[in-house]
Amino acid sequence: MRKNSFAKLNILIVLLFVMCSGLVSAQSSGIPGQRDWWYTFERGKLLFRQGDFGNALMAFEDARRQRRTAYERMERDLIDLLSIPEVRRMGDSLDWVERFIQERHYIGASDALQELYYRIPKENFKNSVSAALAALSALKDYPEAEMWIGETYLIEGELNLALSQFQKALVLRSLLENPGLATSLLYKIAGIRRIRQEYNEMERILLSILNTDRLWNGDDTKDMLQSSTNSQGHQESFVKQAMTRTLENNGINRFLTLYRYGHTEGADAHRLLGYYYYSSARHTRAQEHLMFAFLIQNTVIIDEIIRRRYDFAFTSMIDLAAEINRNPVLADYAEKNEYYKTAYYLAASLYGNGKTASAQGIWNFLAIQNRAGEWQSRSINQLMSPYVERAIEMP
Repeated sequence: MRKNSFAKLNILIVLLFVMCSGLVSAQSSGIPGQRDWWYTFERGKLLFRQGDFGNALMAFEDARRQRRTAYERMERDLIDLLSIPEVRRMGDSLDWVERFIQERHYIGASDALQELYYRIPKENFKNSVSAALAALSALKDYPEAEMWIGETYLIEGELNLALSQFQKALVLRSLLENPGLATSLLYKIAGIRRIRQEYNEMERILLSILNTDRLWNGDDTKDMLQSSTNSQGHQESFVKQAMTRTLENNGINRFLTLYRYGHTEGADAHRLLGYYYYSSARHTRAQEHLMFAFLIQNTVIIDEIIRRRYDFAFTSMIDLAAEINRNPVLADYAEKNEYYKTAYYLAASLYGNGKTASAQGIWNFLAIQNRAGEWQSRSINQLMSPYVERAIEMP
C-alpha cells in the first residue's frame, strides 16, 4: 500500500513538473525577442565553432526560415486586424488601433506589436500604423544569419557564395542588432576582393570604412586627438599635417610622445591600404595610412598599459616593446594586428619618400626585436643597404 502511495506521488510530481515546464515554456515564448530562431541561430554558431560546418549551415538556414515564418505570421495577424471595418475607420492612428487591440483582446496582433516595440522604439513610427506594419514586414529578414551563412561558405572555400551572402547581409545592415557588424561585413568583403586580386574594389571598400574617420577626412571635431600638450579642437587637416611633419622630421619616438588616436574601427583599413599603396609604389599615400595604423595600434597598447599601471608614460619604442613582451595580452595583440610588419612598411614608405633618418629610426628599433621575426631580419638588411623594394601587386 505504501509502495503504491509512493508511486502515485512520484507520478504526480512528474505530471506537475511537465505542466510547470510547459507553462514556463509558453510564457517564455511570449517574451519579445525569445523566439525559436534565436536558439537555432546560437546552436549554429556553436556547431560552427566546433568545426561541424555542414550542420552549422543547416542551422543558420533554419534560423533564417524560422524568423521569416514567425514575422510573416505576426504580419498576417496585424493585417487581419487592420482589415476589420471598425479598425479601418480609425485611419492611420497607431494609438487608436493599439487601444482597440487591448479592449478587444486580439492576442496575435498584440504579440506582433509587442515584438515590434522590442526591436524598434514605438516613437519611431510617429503614431502611424502603416509605418509600424512596414517595419514589421522588414524584420522578416535576418542579416546575422545571412552573415554566418557567408562565414560558413567562406571557411569551405566557396568565395562567390560567401561574397554574395556578405553583400546580402550588408544591404540589410539597418536590421543588425549590433550596428558594428556592418564594418565587419565590409572587411570580409574587402578580404574576398583581395583574395580574388580585385584590388580596385578592395581599395574602394577599405576607403569607405574610413568615411567615419573624421580626423582622416579633415572634419572639425573635438576630443578625437589626444596629445601630451592637451591641444584639442584644432582643424583636423592642420593636425594631420602637423603629425606628418613630426614623424618625418623628429622621428617615431617624438611622434608617439605627442599623439594618440583611438579610432580602432579604421585601423585595419589604414594598415591594408598602406600595404597596398606601398606595393604599387605610391609611397606618400602608403605613409599616410601606415602612420594612422601604427598610431592607432600604439594607442591601444599604451591605453592597456595605463589601465594596469596608471603612472605609465611613453618614453621610447624600445621601452614600449619591453612592456609588450612582458604582457601576453599585448604580445597577442601585436601578433594578430601585424604590429611589426606595420612598423616595417611605415619605415619603408618614409624611406621611399626620402625621409631616411626617420625610416632608419624605426628599422633600428625593429632590428633588436627578436619577436619581430621576418621584419627584424629585413630591417637589419635595410640598415646595411637601404633600398626601395620593387613594386608588386600586394606585399
